Amino acid sequence: MPKVGMEPIRRQQLIKATMAAIDEVGLADATVMRIARHAGVSAGIISHYFGGKDGLMEATMRQILHDLGAAVSARRQALSTTSPRAHLEAIIDGNFDRSQVTGPVAKTWLAFWASSMHQPQLQRLQNVNDRRLYANLCHQFRFLMPREQARDAARALAAMIDGLWLRGALTPEGLDSDRARRLAREYLDQLLRAQDARTPNSSHEPQPES
Repeated sequence: MPKVGMEPIRRQQLIKATMAAIDEVGLADATVMRIARHAGVSAGIISHYFGGKDGLMEATMRQILHDLGAAVSARRQALSTTSPRAHLEAIIDGNFDRSQVTGPVAKTWLAFWASSMHQPQLQRLQNVNDRRLYANLCHQFRFLMPREQARDAARALAAMIDGLWLRGALTPEGLDSDRARRLAREYLDQLLRAQDARTPNSSHEPQPES
């Protein structure tokens, strides 16, 4: 009979083993047997908890996305201001949190993006992640500029975050998160300066809904 509380521990163990296997050999060669060896369990345990490799990959990405959301949320909750700019910077920083840029996690992200084009359950997760980033950015930009410009700014900054992350993850030395945060913040500055140039008398107060 399984020990009480063993299931969440076992699930986390298998998720970590999945990322380690992907880091080692890539998703295609990260077989159930290899993942089981990394976790020090039998292959049958994976079927028991996840129904197979696809279910384990989905659970792994759900965990990474949960960690991403927690990283962003922690930074925003730590702020002592309601400044939209500060919240935008916290969103940027959370997306380059350590939990998202280590080797195993970065390679799992890359495998997830590639697989999401072919697996509907992973595509749904990708859509949720995209919508969450866009919505969080757009909500803050909406305090600083009219609706359509806020939407465009949110799309542009989301693309910058994703692009910096992708290019960094693909380099041999890995992602330089400090540099990525700096570049994304500089791009945010450009977006806000462009808005100020369009509306020189802007006080950066919340825009009325139309």
